[in-house]
Amino acid sequence: MTKSRKTAGLLPAAMAIVMVLILTMTGCSRTAQTAPAPPKIASRSSAAGFLVSKAEESGGFIGIPVLREKASEYAYLYDNALAVIIMSRAGEQSTAEMIADAIVFAQSHDRTFKDGRLRNVYIAGDPRSDSGRTLTPGNVTIRLPGFWEDGKWQEELFTVSTSTGNMAWAVTALCAAAENASDEKRTEYLNAAMNAADFVLTLKSDNGGFNAGYEGWDDDQTMVGYQSTEHNIALAYAFDALSAAVAGSDPAKAEAYADAAKYAKDFVFSMYDKKLHCFYTGTKADGKTVSDGVIPLDTNSLSILAFGEELENTFQIVSFVEDRMAVGDGFDFSAGDLDGIWNEGTAQMAVCYKILENTEKYETVMAYLKTQTNADGCIPAADRDGVSTGFVIDGTDTLWEYDNTLSIGATCWLAFAQLGINPFTPLSK
Repeated sequence: MTKSRKTAGLLPAAMAIVMVLILTMTGCSRTAQTAPAPPKIASRSSAAGFLVSKAEESGGFIGIPVLREKASEYAYLYDNALAVIIMSRAGEQSTAEMIADAIVFAQSHDRTFKDGRLRNVYIAGDPRSDSGRTLTPGNVTIRLPGFWEDGKWQEELFTVSTSTGNMAWAVTALCAAAENASDEKRTEYLNAAMNAADFVLTLKSDNGGFNAGYEGWDDDQTMVGYQSTEHNIALAYAFDALSAAVAGSDPAKAEAYADAAKYAKDFVFSMYDKKLHCFYTGTKADGKTVSDGVIPLDTNSLSILAFGEELENTFQIVSFVEDRMAVGDGFDFSAGDLDGIWNEGTAQMAVCYKILENTEKYETVMAYLKTQTNADGCIPAADRDGVSTGFVIDGTDTLWEYDNTLSIGATCWLAFAQLGINPFTPLSK
């Protein structure tokens, strides 16, 4: 699940707690009977059909249940941003706007922060509904996910924190939704995207790239010291997309975002190992030392998708991934123990093969992904339980792992693969 939920070496402990709690939804059970997905998009992509169906059912954020009594469904910002991009590119504009509206509301009705940041996780559904907001005299704020325990509402550290990578995907999603929106909606989405981008600009590191975000409870959040390659890949595209979108209305902002895009991209390229032909995960907590102990798949697959012909050794990068991470017809999360298949990254590789016009390998990977796909179009995070990433939970010796449970992020990347869409291709406006 990334999705920009991955850190550059250490994962917040709360993240693992959330992931352990993720339960296979009724909609992703191998035996569950579900209503058919909307035929318009489902005929082209079963995964996109599932996403549209879930968005229309929720009226806003798409979420997944957790294995706790009296708990809300968790809607990850990254997952929902990907869904907006898919729907926008596939002609499902009204559904894309449904989620984009939820993102805008979440940003403008945070209970504490008014600086453009977005939280990592929200409650599934329409945040403007009574169940999605908190009403106090003269103030409306969005509720954050959690669970009731011992008569108290409990939240988790990762969910209330802010990841730079998630912010990047949200900016891209808002730009995508704005592309075909009405003039009024376009202005609303681009204003929200600029607010988010301006917040990220405050995370600029003197060592190159942008820091990974903020962690902590509302009254004690601190900036994370490392820079993530994955985050900066997403930022390079997000800043470029926003720069193009506002060039006509705000040239000064457009120039600032274009400069930020280059700054993020320069950091990404600084993480490239010319001998191994791979991109490292980023820096360690000091913001300077390269974190080279674990080499993830997505820093490489996303670099191929984002930078394309700018890469001098694209096929050598692909060969590195194939040699170090292939498991059967899929791919593990990182160059490590090869203990299982990470479906999200495998779908990313399918998109890579598609844009590189390697039809044989694309079809081979898609055939594997089909074995993982439920009848309603969703897909689990991994082909089995306990697929390790190579990273550990902050402050512990416990591995961060993926299980064979529903992943909206993996389903989104399956949709990209089925539709032949590279989310890093330039927007038309």
